[in-house]
Amino acid sequence: MKSYDKAYFDRWYRSRASVISAESRRARVRLAVSAAEFVLGRRIHSVLDVGCGEAPWRADLRRMRPDIHYAGVDSSEYVVQRFGKRRNIRLGSLDTLGKLKLGRKFDLVVCADVMEYVPTAEVRRGLAAMASLVHGLAYIEAYVNRDDFVGDIEGWHHRSEAAYRKAFADAKLYSCGLNCWVTRVQLRTLGPFEHC
Repeated sequence: MKSYDKAYFDRWYRSRASVISAESRRARVRLAVSAAEFVLGRRIHSVLDVGCGEAPWRADLRRMRPDIHYAGVDSSEYVVQRFGKRRNIRLGSLDTLGKLKLGRKFDLVVCADVMEYVPTAEVRRGLAAMASLVHGLAYIEAYVNRDDFVGDIEGWHHRSEAAYRKAFADAKLYSCGLNCWVTRVQLRTLGPFEHC
């Protein structure tokens, strides 16, 4: 079983083989924040980061919105022990997200670089849980072709576009483009060309 320990994060996020540049990550953060604020018609106040790892999104979010309430969830015991208290990260996964009793909905729910590494049943439960926790917008990445993907492919679960579309539809999450998803409540506020 894969271990998400310090060595894993050193290899994939802090070495020359780093899979996501800081600038690419910042662009994704800006996109997600802007889209959520467009949908809500106001600044975001809260973010849930599912599968947050060491919480690199947190620093970028705080630079953009210093007063943001950030909550992270990750399955790595290393991450929770080392950063949990300081970065508000609790132990959990897509599979357990619905049982964590987070006590609120979030303006923005993020799930980046996670879906490909978990079994389909867990993806489906995680999407349903995220749909119940999102107040504004969810930014959820789902890759369908590992041949075009650079990075860790150990434990990769290859799924087709159709399989992902069905899982999102079953969770009642609606695409508004660029990995951004809304629930039916927010969908009603969007115009016909503001969603897919």
